[in-house]
Amino acid sequence: MKLEAVELLRVELPLVCPFRTSFGTQYARDVLLVRAVTADGEGWGECVALTDPVYSAEYVDGAQDVIERFLLPRLFAAGDVQAHQVAELLRPIQGHRMAKAAVEMALLDAELRSHGRSFADALGAARPAVDCGVSVGIMDSIGHLLDAVGAYLDEGYVRIKLKIEPGWDLEPVTAVRDRFGDVPLQVDANTAYTLADARHLAKLDAFDLLLIEQPLPEEQIRAHAELARQLATPICLDESIVSAQSCVDAILLGAAEIVNIKPGRVGGYLEARRIHDVCAAHGIPVWCGGMVETGLGRAANVALAAGSNFTLPGDTSASSRFFAQDIVTEPFVMQNGQLRVPDGPGLGVAIDYDVLDDVTTARRQVRP
Repeated sequence: MKLEAVELLRVELPLVCPFRTSFGTQYARDVLLVRAVTADGEGWGECVALTDPVYSAEYVDGAQDVIERFLLPRLFAAGDVQAHQVAELLRPIQGHRMAKAAVEMALLDAELRSHGRSFADALGAARPAVDCGVSVGIMDSIGHLLDAVGAYLDEGYVRIKLKIEPGWDLEPVTAVRDRFGDVPLQVDANTAYTLADARHLAKLDAFDLLLIEQPLPEEQIRAHAELARQLATPICLDESIVSAQSCVDAILLGAAEIVNIKPGRVGGYLEARRIHDVCAAHGIPVWCGGMVETGLGRAANVALAAGSNFTLPGDTSASSRFFAQDIVTEPFVMQNGQLRVPDGPGLGVAIDYDVLDDVTTARRQVRP
């Protein structure tokens, strides 16, 4: 498959409501899309890097720069390129996993479309639909939090995730448990705590949570292992898992009882599938995290989340959770607490070009 050109598009999508975590508050998504043009057609990728380097070292302007200046020249120079070769061809460029993931996704979409094969089939989907969880940001009051959680449960979400940070942890968890009983519930700290907080975090054991996600900074694998020995609540790693190798290391050290797989964070959907397989081999359950993707990234995430070892509901919410208008012709709509896995060629979704034109803020075409 010869890569003839790549179009880089920036789109601005306002969120239906602000989304606050310990990293800050998002009001809109500035998204970098990658359209790969080949002799056989086209494919789309989505970069999940945020506007600022707060979740990881990557940020959207930097991702666009590294794609244009360093990644694409290597792929153009390679001649015929298959999606499974992208990671190795780009290995000399250190880091920048989210940028690499977006490029690989676009080429994988183009390749699968040309063969009439779906992402779900390529990633080993084992079910036609996936359960939907929802991530609830830090609120300005307990009342607002309870209203939000109640509304999501009324919509049909089967699992609630609460963002927490020091000063906003025990009280919101207690309130949700008191109001909504034994609803499947987990918390996400986004690296906001230290090992010195272990005794405080152990108080969460009383609430029968599914897991506590990434309580400590990403590089503190041994500290997570020590924390796991002090808590009954399972430790789930997110930011710490950047590859299949790092996943194996975390498992063997006892730092990860559950793993959140975010394809952009690990360098792409093919590496995400390898992490799924590694975890399955070690008896570690996984679930699919979200980065506030458009319908393109959501389609790929849903396909991935249909894998056999994705035994916990992921952050695979309906399009309306974040966007009043998505950029695909058929936004994802939840039915009976689930999203259908697209089964058409490639991502299995089509771009709504009228909407895309309205929200696009910049375009740049790159050729060999």
